[in-house]
Amino acid sequence: MDLSSEREAEKAAFLQAAGLGSVRREPLTGDASTRRYERLHLADRTLIFMDQPPSVETSPCPPGATPAERQALGYNALARLAAGRVDAFIATAGWLREQGLSAPAVLHADPARGLAVLEDLGDDLYARLIEQGQDEAPLYDDAISALVRMHQVEPPPVLTYDGAAWPLLTYDDLALKTGGEIILEWLPKLKPELSFDAEAAAAWEAIWAPIRRRGEDGARVFCHRDYHAENLIWLPDREGAARVGLLDFQDALKAHPAWDMSMLLHDARRDVSAAIEARSLDRYFALRPEADRAQFLADYHALGALNVSRIIGIFARLVTRDAKPRYAAFMPRLWTYLDRCLADPALGELKAWFDRHVPTGSRT
Repeated sequence: MDLSSEREAEKAAFLQAAGLGSVRREPLTGDASTRRYERLHLADRTLIFMDQPPSVETSPCPPGATPAERQALGYNALARLAAGRVDAFIATAGWLREQGLSAPAVLHADPARGLAVLEDLGDDLYARLIEQGQDEAPLYDDAISALVRMHQVEPPPVLTYDGAAWPLLTYDDLALKTGGEIILEWLPKLKPELSFDAEAAAAWEAIWAPIRRRGEDGARVFCHRDYHAENLIWLPDREGAARVGLLDFQDALKAHPAWDMSMLLHDARRDVSAAIEARSLDRYFALRPEADRAQFLADYHALGALNVSRIIGIFARLVTRDAKPRYAAFMPRLWTYLDRCLADPALGELKAWFDRHVPTGSRT
């Protein structure tokens, strides 16, 4: 029996044990991850079946691991990603639900085998509704309300729920550095006219080191980490912040509050206008009057620039290494977001670096 057949037998046995062995299974479109999803059709409702093979990812980061240990373990440990672990999903979903937020309920799970059956929050993704003409302003208003709910509670060092436990690590300097350097390696492979020599790399590091320090020093709130319109579901029958269904949060960390704001408003997959960006930031400050607006915006622009640069690098890698050309179409949008961030006069040195090393003609 080959590996795919073995996995399918494992999944069938799991569903059978959960009393779902005879339900109709509908494969759902995948994303850039190693997870696969199916919709399970029952007589009175639908559920979601999550399949995350545990052996296809490098190890996550153990609490207390040294930089050298993280380097030896691989990219997930360096970047502090959960490696798709189902116990991370269960523990994080439970914490979010305890805050009154709409993460899917986990109905059946076998974390060791990377399998779970989840509540189905439906298909009304923010991105699809906006494409169909729904007014985006109320959607983003509620997305900010949900984000504020996450930011108002000091998160515990370990998330626990229903027997699952997962450490909520800090988005630290090494994790930020790991993400920020991807662009140096992979953008020239997408744009062969570019090259970053040792001098360029040294200047890059000198610019980013103090920004990363601000990111780590300000890492005080729960961070969803992939908070954007493809991972948010509109649930109009619920109230307040619970109207926002949350997906793909298993890589959560403790991070600077500007990070998820950047993920939402520098959305790689859809245009977020400057007007919606300004409205959303105004709403955030109205709901969190204790926030220092000037300092937050300075950090939002700086960490936003780091985040956008990171995503440009990841998408360059997806196109060149993983043969996923559709991600090239998102690049111009990302460069537009980066320009918005670099309009902050405090980032003049970073803007000069991009102007020198990535000419306008290569920002496509």
